Amino acid sequence: MTYTEKIVPGAVELWTESFGDPRDPAILLVMGSMSQGALWPDAFVGRLAAAGHHVIRYDHRDTGRSGSVDFERDPYTWADVRDDIVRVMDAYGLDRADIVAHSAGGLLAQWLAVAAPELVRTLTVIGSSPLGGREGLVLMAAIMGTEGPGTGLPAPREEWLAHIRSAMTATPPSNHRELIDSLVADARALHGDLPFDEDAERAVQEKLVARSRDLSKLVNHRLAAAADMEFEPVGRLGEITAPTLVVEGTAEPVKPGHGRLIAEAIPGAELLMIEGMGHTLPPEVHAELADAILKHVR
Repeated sequence: MTYTEKIVPGAVELWTESFGDPRDPAILLVMGSMSQGALWPDAFVGRLAAAGHHVIRYDHRDTGRSGSVDFERDPYTWADVRDDIVRVMDAYGLDRADIVAHSAGGLLAQWLAVAAPELVRTLTVIGSSPLGGREGLVLMAAIMGTEGPGTGLPAPREEWLAHIRSAMTATPPSNHRELIDSLVADARALHGDLPFDEDAERAVQEKLVARSRDLSKLVNHRLAAAADMEFEPVGRLGEITAPTLVVEGTAEPVKPGHGRLIAEAIPGAELLMIEGMGHTLPPEVHAELADAILKHVR
């Protein structure tokens, strides 16, 4: 299988990698906020590439091996992060692509499908919230125990909220082991009802930390969102024309029921519920998820 790395130049460099034959139809993977492209599991990526697709994943700005900024001096918006998807497509010479996106990446992908429908051949959103639903405000209100903005989005599960509240008051990690322990605990809280392999998750987090240029820059994603909590266009999901697959786990802890709202708002969208899945992509879901995506893009 062909493998390449590519740096997308610009004011903020983007690190990318691709798998499979560049002549095959392209699947572009977009991960969520504060997350590296390497969080897409290798085995899952391999399934897509082995089925005859050119699969591309990339690190968002301020994550992993991509470039970072001094946010106070050079602030950016979530529209800039959305447009990074287009920068990656341009770097690979793609006029259109099948976009598969997770969590906040799903919001970015929905927004792209509204703003530039000609670029999105098909859309798959996993563990995401509906564009314009003010997810960030809903989550913050739930965490703080205050009244939400009345958007109609279901609140996170109480177990996940308890974990976040505890983490917010805990002493920050003082060494590498404590950092990894904290990241593993976060992953466990997101995992859902499927078996949790702590050793495998620890290896994943070690890899992600080792390949990060500067973990402190992750906070820039929060700054970009906080600078404009009203950044998402409202009431536009009905304009999406790309065939859309929405995936949610039955044990989704952060955005339970949000997938149904996306599917109801996008004409012709299909909703797939995966039993036991939470907000992560463990090996137990790779086959079902990959098969559904491959069927969808074909």
